[in-house]
Formats: sequence, structure tokens, C-alpha cells
Amino acid sequence: MKISSLACACFLPLLAPAMASAQSSGADDRQLTPPRSITSNSNPKARPIPIDDLYYTRSVVDASWSPDGKEIAFSMDMSGRSNLWKVSAAGGWPIQLVQSDERQRGATWSPDGRWIVFQQDGGGNELWDILAVPGEGGEVVNLTGSADIAEEAPRWSPDGRTIALNVKAKTGTQFDLALLDWASRKIRQLTHERSPDRSWSSVAWSADGKTLYANRTEATESDGDVFAIDVATGKSTNLTPHQSNVLHVASSLSPDGKSLLISSNARGGYQNVAMLDIASGQLTWVTDTRWEANAGDFSPSGQSLTYTLNADGRSDVYQVDIATRRAERMPMKAGINRLGATQGSYAPGGDRLLLSHESSGEPADFWVHDTVSGRDTQLTHTAIASLGSAAMPEAQIVHYKSFDGLTISALLWMPFNLQRDGTHPAVVLPHGGPTWQMKDYWSPDIAALVSRGYICIAPNVRGSTGYGMAFQRANYQDLGGGDLQDEVHAASFLTETGYVDPKRIGITGGSYGGYMTMMAIAKTPDLWAAGVEVVGPFDWMSMLKHADPLVAQYIRSLLGDPVKDADIYRKSAPITYIRDVKAPLLVLQGDNDPRIPKEEALQVVDLLKKDGKVVEAHFYPAEGHGFHKRENQIDATRRTVEWFNKYLKAKQ
Repeated sequence: MKISSLACACFLPLLAPAMASAQSSGADDRQLTPPRSITSNSNPKARPIPIDDLYYTRSVVDASWSPDGKEIAFSMDMSGRSNLWKVSAAGGWPIQLVQSDERQRGATWSPDGRWIVFQQDGGGNELWDILAVPGEGGEVVNLTGSADIAEEAPRWSPDGRTIALNVKAKTGTQFDLALLDWASRKIRQLTHERSPDRSWSSVAWSADGKTLYANRTEATESDGDVFAIDVATGKSTNLTPHQSNVLHVASSLSPDGKSLLISSNARGGYQNVAMLDIASGQLTWVTDTRWEANAGDFSPSGQSLTYTLNADGRSDVYQVDIATRRAERMPMKAGINRLGATQGSYAPGGDRLLLSHESSGEPADFWVHDTVSGRDTQLTHTAIASLGSAAMPEAQIVHYKSFDGLTISALLWMPFNLQRDGTHPAVVLPHGGPTWQMKDYWSPDIAALVSRGYICIAPNVRGSTGYGMAFQRANYQDLGGGDLQDEVHAASFLTETGYVDPKRIGITGGSYGGYMTMMAIAKTPDLWAAGVEVVGPFDWMSMLKHADPLVAQYIRSLLGDPVKDADIYRKSAPITYIRDVKAPLLVLQGDNDPRIPKEEALQVVDLLKKDGKVVEAHFYPAEGHGFHKRENQIDATRRTVEWFNKYLKAKQ
């Protein structure tokens, strides 16, 4: 459905003043980091962390409060598979609700607390079904069972009779909204999107269940609007009409049903948080920042709200008193601090907030913050003992100039006990996306490399999110151009620290990071001593034929029309330069990847072998875009470390 011309009267609706005196600093205030200011600290406890231990440390995601506030359901991979668990909100040992070889995400409780619904795919194929399990445990029921349709993000109606879903046909380029009747299991499609580059996602039900609020966003998330949809008729009303590209994304409905909490980059292309008055379209701004603020939740009483602020790869959670306009930062350690629940992080009584904390030195855990006493209680304990006894340096955020003077931020990990003698190996870590951002996340593969003496740097190159829309669009129709030079200058920054041997620099990444790895060793072949490519595209034209249609549409949004802009596709593809590769390359790929099909990896391996280049490949059965089974995660990281040990640490 296209935005009507009547709705585009320009989005300037009675902008109210900002509520809280939020952060006005941003990316423009970054100071360059002198390379020689980087030092390797001494630590006698430093040792290589066992790779198995890194992956036996658990991962927790997608939490949901029970309606009575006594329990929390979430996904955890304690068993080696990301399955559904629950734990008492007061703390205690978690209980596994569902055992499966498949991964499970997005748990949400029914309003009466009797059921938990969640999504599950098969072998990483991302064709999710919606399943249900009793809240007390029991037989699992598949509610959809559709082989060629992905159903995601289940959201219960207030009366528990209907579940809103985001749905996409296997051959479709976009998500629509659908309604699942709980009693009959029948599904009715609510939206019928005609634009190939727009997708829908549900946000909230009105209290009477007659209206579903939803987001409709462009494939690269550079434009979007918030809608109110009449559930009976499917009629949609655009609540944020605007001209040109502006992104509006809602996250929460106020208890009185009058306001939506939204993220919007209407202020100069930088994402801020505002309250949208549904009746008038008026915005009351909550933040004023040139970093990236993300809307959170209204409290059940409607007296406060939450948001997160991502500043240069680290984030904090804020709670705002709506009446006084006072913003309070949640007292958590530095790193990635987030709201913990996927659909409402406040406990039903409003007395507690579910939060999540992680950093490059600590795996993610859930915490419960008491909003009355201010006390914080750690709910999960994901790290195994060996991680606590091992010294792991925290990431540093550094800034350097690229080829054209653009400032680039990067996360840098400096191992302990290194001499500044220019002899040490290093690895550049391009991130996925490209519309994504490397943050101060816990990363087992990075921990494996750093604890073994590899200096690592992960740049947020042009095209990354988190630095404003102009920066995010700076690689449009230039993939593998300016953004690759940003990676090259990261390697130069490492050399200038005085620690790194320029002949011992490797590169590795997954998805778009895998693409960047291949572009790097092909277009700048003399810089890299080795590469490890994980689930990355090789030939954009062949990928358009074989990849999931939604991913293919995303590529079109970045590169243009494949016929009209065929030359751009050619110059942006690793296949164009592959015969110039000199560095030994390891390729890791899932057999069942719907985003970057294994045909891409097979092309790389075949061409390099024909040219007599050093290349090895390993394919993982029943894995998709990335590796989710513990034994495969361990194997992939072990192969990566061994590859770099062979080509970066061996005597030249």
C-alpha cells in the first residue's frame, strides 16, 4: 500500500518542546585517537580462553513477563540449542519448557497466563512457525505449520482470542500483518502490501482490541511510518505523514490509548524519541541528541517511559518521569544496556523493569530493576567459571580519519602483555548489514582471538547505523568502495600504533562482513595475509536469483535496478576482482542459508581452486545464516583461530 498523496502534507505537526534535557552531543563531537596512545597493559592472569568454554557460556534473548509478574520466559542455549525456558522473577534456577533441535525465539504469554507462544524455524531456514506451550509446561502445539510462509513476532490481543503476526511468503519481498484466531487456528491477512520494498510489523493493540498499531518501513529502514489499522475492515490510517525520507517507528502504546512512543529521525536525520499524540499528530520530543535514541515502553501507570541511548557503540537505559520531564539513567556498568523484554519491559504492576547488560568482557544477562527501591538483581548467570578467572581486555572506542577525511569509529581490543615492537598479528572485523552497527557486544569469537594475542579492530564504516541518516546512506551504490577504504584505514591505524606487523594482518566477518572480507582480499590484495569469510555474498547478480526475495529487495535498495545499474552491480561484486586474490582464504557456510545461499560460497571456492589459490571451505548441515548449534559454533571458531595461527603467527 502506497502512502496517499493527501497524507503527504509534510510532517510538521505542532512540534512540542523536548520533554527532558537530553544529550545534545553526537558523532560530530568525536575526537581523533592518536595511534600511539594505544597501549597493551600488563596482566599476569592473561591466558587463552578455551574455545569450548566460550560457547558453553549461555546466551539469553527475547524475554517476556508473565501476566502476574511472577515469572519470565526467554530463549536460552544452555542445552546447546536456543530453546524456551522460564525463571522466577525473584531469581532461581531456570526451567526448560521446550526441548528441540531447532531454535526458538519471541516468547510471549497469553493474557490469562495459561499459554506461551513462540516462533520456531527448521534448520536455520527462517520459515518460522508459531507454536504454543502451556505456561506450566506440557505438550507443544504448532499453530501454523506452514511450510512456505514465515510467521513471526506473535502478539496477543487483550482478550486473548487473537494473535497478531508478521507474515511473509517464501517467495515474497515483504512482510504483511495477519491475525490468528486462537480457537479455530484460522489466519486472516490484515494488510496487503503492494510495494516490494515496504514491510509491516505490529506494535500494540488498543485496549478494546479494535485497533492494531503497526509500523510500515522501507527495506533499508531509511523511511517509515506508523499506522492505526481497523481490525474489522483492515482500513489503515497513516499517523506520521511526511515528505521525503524520514523514519518513524513506534514501540509502545500509552495505557490511556492516546499516545504512541516512537523513534524518529525527523530532526536532521538523527534518531530521537518522541511521544506521538494519536488524535492530533503532535509530537512531544523526549530526547535531543545526535547519537541514536530508541523508544522503549510506557509504564503501566502511564507516569513514566523508557528509552535507550546508543552513543558510539555503547548504550544506556533511561527512565523519564512524564510529569516532571526528568530523565534518569539506570545505574548499570558500561557496555550494552538494554530493555530486556521484547514486548513491554515493565512488570505488569509497574514496580520492576527487566533489563539486559553485556559488554565485550561480559556475556549478556538479564537484570531486574526495582523502580521503587532502586535495587538491581541479577536474574541470570550465563558465564561459566573459567571466564571469571580469565583476564579479558575490554574494548576501547577509537576514532580515525578515512581516505576522504570522514571520521570513523571503531572498537579496538588490545591483548595484554604485548611489546610495542611491530611484530604482532592483527585482525580487522567488518560487521554485517551493512545497515548495522558494531557495538560493545559480548563476542565469543573475538574473545578467542584477543585472548590468543590478536589485536582486533571492528570499524563502523560508512553505511553503518548509529551515526545519523547521512552516514548510513553514504555507501549507497558504492558497496565495497568507500566503506572498504574505511576498513583499509583501520588496518593502517593498527600499524601506526607500533604494535602490529603490517605483514601479519588478517580480515574476517560474517554476512556483509563476509562480503567485505572478499572485497578486501580481492581489491586490496597486498594488504592482507589471510582471510576467513563467513556466509557472505560473492556475485550480486547470482544472489538476486537464489536468495530470499526480501534480501534481494534489500540489495536493490542499496545498489539500484540490476538492469539499469548493472555496471554498479559488477564493480561492487567480489567476483569481478577474485582473480587478484593473494591471501589464503577459509570459507564457512551454512547449507541451509536462505539469505546468502551456499551457491555463493561454492563459486568462490571453485574459482580460487581453478586459479591454484589457497582456499578451504567447510559447510554446516542444518544451519542457516550464521551458526546456532553449539558444536558448529565451536568448530567454526576453532577453524578460524587455526587458520590465522597458520598464516598470521607462523614465521614469514
